[in-house]
Formats: sequence, structure tokens, C-alpha cells
Amino acid sequence: MVRKGSLQYWPHRRAQGRLPRLRTAPKFLEAALGNIVGYKVGMTRIAMIDDSEGPAKNMEVSRACTVLELPKMEVYGIRLYHTDSVDKYNKSRTEILDKASAQRLNIKKIKNDESKLDSFKGRIKEFDDARALIAAYPRDLNVGQHHPMRFESNVGGKSIEEKFEFLTKNLGKEIRATDAFKPGEFVDVMSISIGKGWAGVMKRYHHAKRGRKNTAKVRHGGVLGTVVPAKVIFSMGRAGQMGFNYRTEHNKRILRIGAKADSEAINKPGGFKNYGVVNNDYMLIDGSVPGPAKRLVRVRKSIRARNAKGIKEPKINYIAKD
Repeated sequence: MVRKGSLQYWPHRRAQGRLPRLRTAPKFLEAALGNIVGYKVGMTRIAMIDDSEGPAKNMEVSRACTVLELPKMEVYGIRLYHTDSVDKYNKSRTEILDKASAQRLNIKKIKNDESKLDSFKGRIKEFDDARALIAAYPRDLNVGQHHPMRFESNVGGKSIEEKFEFLTKNLGKEIRATDAFKPGEFVDVMSISIGKGWAGVMKRYHHAKRGRKNTAKVRHGGVLGTVVPAKVIFSMGRAGQMGFNYRTEHNKRILRIGAKADSEAINKPGGFKNYGVVNNDYMLIDGSVPGPAKRLVRVRKSIRARNAKGIKEPKINYIAKD
């Protein structure tokens, strides 16, 4: 039997949590954050001037885009990594937390706080990398989540001293999407796809329905393998969990980064379906984003050199509200 379905993503298992994992962090020279989070609102359409080199250059085109609502975020700590000189896979980490932010997050054990920043600045060359610890507060959003979401973000810079200086200035302060990204920039979006529960081989791998006169079941995968050796190989389509998987989409363009005061420019009458009204900062991303409404989405600096030729801010003429 010819296999139906792709082995591009394997194994087909549920994601371990709602925060999309970040396996690779791109390196860039600008002192800025590498990734932030937002919540998927829904989709809308816009009319913009095509600034590409395609046939519709300088003409008004219609584009479908995804709306992300951005929660309040702050840098609550700095994480320093040190790699063992003998075992390169053995990495130790040291955290420096802001006291006020740690109290809001109910972190009781604080070994190093902001009062020890000067002592770490003198021996910063002992460490290999410096990253930001960020907390997002989605209480003001219509996502039904009240507890803070904590995650780690890489930081750009020419040296670890420059990274540490950037983190020191922003420790305990609120950050916005404009501190990390610009309108027109290409980014990567990471999210978790829509969960569909337990599914059979026909729905999960698009197997063909068996013949009408089949004496066995009709909606199954047929022969599982050979008699000798008696083994079911991993590439054989089987029933199991479908959806709720980690997914990363590359080179999604940011069309607009809007402020809280400008949220009425995108709100539909009665709000977005399955979400509601946008009341905070927002981001418009060209095309679709994995996951349903209210799903947590991680926006990362593009790992591919799509922004090498410069970033052009798109000119938007119209945003649909129907």
C-alpha cells in the first residue's frame, strides 16, 4: 500500500505546553530582543500598495492578514550562560532578577538581584551568552488567562558586554513590540496548531477507503507489515493524536505595529469571532498563523536573511471591518 501523509513532521504527538518552544535563536548585531509573544485574535484583510518587484508593483492589492494582540511585557531578569571548558554540553546558568518584578511573579528565592549588577559587570567575560527573562501579563486580554507567561529571549549585540549593558538598562522595565521589531520586517512565527483529538488513519493520513467487498474493516490502514520480520515500521500510518503540534512558519511580514490608542482602527463591530475586542497593542502579520483564536504565538527574528536588503514599511490604505 502506498503511504498517504507526510513524514515531514514526525512523530505526530501533542505539544508539551502552550508556550511554543524555541530551538534556534538567530544572531544579529543590533542590541534588541530576539522574540516576543502575542495572542492570535483572528484574520482580516487590508488594501496596501505593493512594494515588491512583482507584476503588481506600485499597484493597490488586497492582502489577508492575521491580528495579534500583544500583552504587557517586562524584563524581570537576566540569565547568564557559562559553558564548561571540558564538556561543551554542560552549561551552567546564573540569574539576576529584579526584586519588584519577582514579587509580582511570586518568585520567592532570589539569589542575585539588581544590587549585584556591578559585580557581574566586572566579570562578564567569564560567561558565554546573556539572555533576557521576560514576563507577559495577559490579564487585560480576552484570552481567559490570568497567570503571567514567562519565557526567555535571546538578545542581539556585537559582544556579550553590549548585550549585558542592554539588559541592564531594561531590567524591570516594560517593553513593547517596537523595541524588537519594525513594520515591514520579515519574522518567524511559532505556534501550536489546532488540536483535533484522536483520529483514524483516513482523517489523519488521508488513507483511501477500502473496497466495498472487503471482509475486514473499511476505514483502516490495511496490512501493517511483513510476517518475517514481524515488525510494524514507524512510517506506517496509524490512528492517534491529530493536531496540537508545534509549528514554525518562516518569513512572515509585519504589516503594522499599532498602539493601544489606535486599536479602533482594526476592531470589527461586535469584535472578532471567538475572541472579542482588541484593547491593547496589536500587530498585523501578512498571511495566516497556526492555531485557533486565543492561541499563544511567539514572534522571532527571521533566521533566514530575508531582511538583508533593508526593511520597507508598507503603505496601508484600508483595513476591512466586516
